Amino acid sequence: MSKRVELLIIDPQVDFCDPQKGALYVPGAEHDMKRLADMIVRLKDKIDDIHVTLDSHHFVHIAHPIFWKDSQGNHPPAFTKITRADVEGGLWATTQPGMYARALEYVRKLEQNSRYDLTIWPPHCLIGSPGHAVFPELFAALLEWENRFAFVDYVTKGSNILTEHYSAVQADVPDPADASTQINTRLVQTLQNADIVAVAGEARTHCLANTVQDIANNFGDDSLVSKLVLLTDASSDIPTFEPHADAFLREMTNRGMQLSTTTEFLN
Repeated sequence: MSKRVELLIIDPQVDFCDPQKGALYVPGAEHDMKRLADMIVRLKDKIDDIHVTLDSHHFVHIAHPIFWKDSQGNHPPAFTKITRADVEGGLWATTQPGMYARALEYVRKLEQNSRYDLTIWPPHCLIGSPGHAVFPELFAALLEWENRFAFVDYVTKGSNILTEHYSAVQADVPDPADASTQINTRLVQTLQNADIVAVAGEARTHCLANTVQDIANNFGDDSLVSKLVLLTDASSDIPTFEPHADAFLREMTNRGMQLSTTTEFLN
């Protein structure tokens, strides 16, 4: 009986992958997409299902500059870190005063879950914008795969303006009133039923790392982690965050995640 092979591609979008047009370009991502596209064409009859996550934000978002201001009314520059102490100490306040209590609760919970401090990003992957689209070279390969009368499973994340949503499985701080921020059991169960799950996409430091960790944690059995195969030449890091990627690799390979490349996978 043949093994069921699935591919999970994290946020392969223009804003992350295009060095000229990308609002939050990840260095090397365009080459990741080229290698991944070549692999999909090579293995199009061996890949049973493809899941593509799409970062999907509004311009007004807790991790975008417009949401915050200092005592002079200035918005924070991109890549500013905002901690619980910064908000409690008055260094940063919300642009809309009515959102202050919720935002303070958010940065407190971020500190408790020990994932990341709140980072202010350039507005990116805005819903409906060119930057939200799948990188063209990869999209062409996905269409070629769909030509066998299959369809790509697109998984959107990030439209709740009050939480970051790095992981495709759940938001950094799930909102009890918004099901889209809570555990995506459909995706987890689908991947759990596969025999091999190749993983690629952007960025390894953030959305890929958190998605893979959350998938593994929700499998409920660490023996299943070995079905996850990270394609090391199809994922890159946001500069200065490389220690996060290194810690992710150490943790997940110790738990059983396998490593391969786009040219070696299924050869």
